Amino acid sequence: MTQADLKKKARGIRNMVLDMCVAAGTGHVTSSFSSVEILVSLYHGGILRYDASNPGWEGRDRFILSKGQASPLLYAVLADVGFFPREKLNRFCKADGIFGVHLQNDVPGVEISSGSLGHGLGIAAGLALAAKMDKKSYETIALLGDGECHEGSIWESAMFIGHHRLDNLVAIVDRNRYCVTGCTEDIVSLEPLGKKWESFGWEAATIDGHSFDEIFHTLGAIRSRRGKRPLVVIANTVKGKGVSFMENKYHWHGLAPKGREAKTAKAELTARMEEP
Repeated sequence: MTQADLKKKARGIRNMVLDMCVAAGTGHVTSSFSSVEILVSLYHGGILRYDASNPGWEGRDRFILSKGQASPLLYAVLADVGFFPREKLNRFCKADGIFGVHLQNDVPGVEISSGSLGHGLGIAAGLALAAKMDKKSYETIALLGDGECHEGSIWESAMFIGHHRLDNLVAIVDRNRYCVTGCTEDIVSLEPLGKKWESFGWEAATIDGHSFDEIFHTLGAIRSRRGKRPLVVIANTVKGKGVSFMENKYHWHGLAPKGREAKTAKAELTARMEEP
């Protein structure tokens, strides 16, 4: 895909996520919107190796969505690349559906159930270490929330991964600076975030998480990395990116717009579909 195609795809995915959450009356819209360009790059941009017709393919890369509240985004992307029919997303958060408000691993293409924060990086560590021990070539990529980095289990896992030099593992931190109760830096400051990861034996890179140029510059050649250190990518993003009245507003965490606000959000996203 060209960058123009990827930008158009990102706009379409935001529309899919909004439609799902508005129809269900729930869902983490803003947490999903901050990560759209990242997941579009991974799944539509050729970074991840996968087979939508065979979700359990042994040679697949393992993508771990540790910030499991962004489940609508991963569900939408997986449907869009063919893991299951898009119309199944109509059952998001329905009693007879498999698409929970937090991530569920009975959805084709989903590796783990998540939502209770702080666990995904530890699971990714186990997968990456197993690949080393079994001489497998798959990569493991874990997407974390920055509020999730307040959890001690993240830093225990970071220490373990650095010690074992798991250079087949990449952690991406969605650095949107907001979580459910406010700004991360007001709650417990994370800065200097990159230097913290480096002190645990990681290579750290900071990028604009909405720039396809920067995402591909950093992640496009992960399979040929020879750094002998795990890589963390701190992706600066905007919470609720794409809907002006939701951007950087922490009180929208976990909520789907309703009524007039839902119509306004849809109108903004629809208007952006015509952008170059």
